[in-house]
Amino acid sequence: MFLEDHLLLFVLEGIYKVSFGEESFIVKKNEMVLLQKSILVGYEKSGEKENEYYLDYMMFFLKDELLTEFINMTDLQYNYPSALIPVSVRATNERLMSYIQSLKPYFKETGTLKEGLIRVKLLELLFDVADADEQFLYQFLQLKRTVRKGITEIMEQNVTNPVTLQDLAYLSGRSLSTFKRDFQAIYNTSPLRWIRNRRLDIARDMLLHTFASVTDICFTVGFENVAHFSKVFKERFGVAPSAYRYAMLNQDGENAD
Repeated sequence: MFLEDHLLLFVLEGIYKVSFGEESFIVKKNEMVLLQKSILVGYEKSGEKENEYYLDYMMFFLKDELLTEFINMTDLQYNYPSALIPVSVRATNERLMSYIQSLKPYFKETGTLKEGLIRVKLLELLFDVADADEQFLYQFLQLKRTVRKGITEIMEQNVTNPVTLQDLAYLSGRSLSTFKRDFQAIYNTSPLRWIRNRRLDIARDMLLHTFASVTDICFTVGFENVAHFSKVFKERFGVAPSAYRYAMLNQDGENAD
C-alpha cells in the first residue's frame, strides 16, 4: 500500500501487522499506529484465537489541510527535539477508545454527512490522540515538515517495488517533469531504463549467489512477466537467465580445477 496521506489506525480487536522496509510493527488491541505519507508499507491483519479470530479496526487518512488547522488551533511551536518516525505505534487510553467507538455510526452515513461535521469530528480525534500521548502531538508537527528527498535514495529504496514514475516523483517531492529532468542530470539515462537495468543487475547477482528459481527471481526483483524478464535479460547479458547461471557456475568449477 502506497500512502498518499498520513494514516492513523486504531485496533479495537485483533492484530494489525505493518511492515516498512526491513522492519515490522505489531499493533494490538487498544493500540494505535501513525504512518507518515509518501511511504510504501505492507500489512497483515488477523483476529486472535481466544476471540474467535474477530478483527475490528478503524483508520483515518489525515490531509495536510486538517493537520495545519489542528496545529494552528493548538498554537504549537517547532521547538521540540523530536524526529519524524515513519511508523509509530502507541497505546491508547479508555477515553480515546470510547471516542473511537462513538464514531462507528458516522461510518454508516458517509454519503449524507456534512463536510463540516466530518472536519470537526476529525479535529476532536486529533486532540484526543494528542492528549493520550504527547509524543503524537509532536509527531503531527513533524508531519508538516516537507522534506525533498534525494533521487538516488528514493530509487534505491524502491527499485524492486511496484511503483510508477508518478509515485517516485511524489516520493521525491517533485513534479513528474522535474523528477525526469533531475533524474536525467544525475544518471544520464531515463528512469525506466535505469530501473530495468538495476533490476537485471540484482537478478544476475541472485542467479549467481542464491538457489532461487528463475521465476522467483523474476518477481522478487520487480518484473511481472517471466517471458519478458527472460527476453530483456538475454538482451542485456547475451543469454537467457537459466543459461547464464549454468555457464557461470560451470566456469567457476573449471577455474577451481
